[in-house]
Amino acid sequence: MRRLALVVLIAAAVVAGLVSTGVVSVQVRAPRFTRVEATPFWQDSRTDAPLPPALTVWVELAKVVRPSVVNVSTTQRIRRSPRGDEFFRRFFELPEGRARQSLGSGFIVSPDGYVVTNNHVVGEADEIVVRLADQSEYRARVVGTDPKTDIALLKIDARGLPPLPFGDSDQIDVGAPVMAIGNPFGLEQTVTTGIVSAKERYIGSGPYDDFIQTDASVNPGNSGGPLVDAHGGLIGINTAIFSETGGSVGIGFAIPVNLAKQVLPQLKERGSVTRGYLGVAVGPVTPDAVRELRLPGRRGALVADVVPRSPAAAAGLRPGDVIVALEDRELQTPIDLTRRIAGTPPGTSVSLGVARADGRRTVKVTLSELRERPQPQDR
Repeated sequence: MRRLALVVLIAAAVVAGLVSTGVVSVQVRAPRFTRVEATPFWQDSRTDAPLPPALTVWVELAKVVRPSVVNVSTTQRIRRSPRGDEFFRRFFELPEGRARQSLGSGFIVSPDGYVVTNNHVVGEADEIVVRLADQSEYRARVVGTDPKTDIALLKIDARGLPPLPFGDSDQIDVGAPVMAIGNPFGLEQTVTTGIVSAKERYIGSGPYDDFIQTDASVNPGNSGGPLVDAHGGLIGINTAIFSETGGSVGIGFAIPVNLAKQVLPQLKERGSVTRGYLGVAVGPVTPDAVRELRLPGRRGALVADVVPRSPAAAAGLRPGDVIVALEDRELQTPIDLTRRIAGTPPGTSVSLGVARADGRRTVKVTLSELRERPQPQDR
């Protein structure tokens, strides 16, 4: 082995000497590669070209509105009931004080930190966190809620925030373009567009249904977010969808901003809403009532019952009357009467246009306060 190693060493030295003296040359050839040129077979367009004016408005609108839209996340501790939780404890070993989390949307209404969302978003949450468009997070407290209209007012400790201006939902027309911004399925700052599909929709969610229907995509997580018009003004609060699959099928519903204008000042001042009370049960005007009272159409509210010792009873209203106007403004439907009476402060004296078999008359009524449960004197 030593001789073999010595021979190899001597051979290597000889080869190195020959190469260094130029007697032997070594050439290393690089492998040959076929040159491939990638020639584009498509046509590029200018990405900096100006958009048509009709489309530019939506780009600019999104830039202006998005900073006012927030993410609302809640955590609710589930309290155990003796029987139900024993089952879960045995089969699933759930920890004490289970937590349920949910996500929704909201928007800033004042620079000092007031935020509006849906009541069903915050519900009975033990903890509420509001995340702004710049990703900063704040703990929020509930200032007030109104389950009847599904509106909630929150407060965060922040200053200099960009508020969303309020528009006029009474002036928006069916077919007008609108934009919805929110956090569907937790995807923040999602923008969708559409039109106003219908107004004054009644969907059976409460006595003050007055929804704006839109085909702008609204999904779970959009609740509490804004619906804005082409001028950037808030016209609705996205609240509900109609869907058999749980996703958007182009039928979303928003609370009109004009209804929120009635509710929010009271939530800020006292945390709840006080409503006027008339004391009647009303329904649609029937063809028989139109014929017997010689009405021009089926507009108005047919009185089906009058609550004893109520303002309506004191004013002499009776079953069979048709209330056709409130404060000289014609009523279209029973829901119209309900909403307008509720929006009138208790103690206010109002005039009702009433149609009877012996002619039309004006009835003065002083409204009382609507109570969650009737009091003995109301029965």
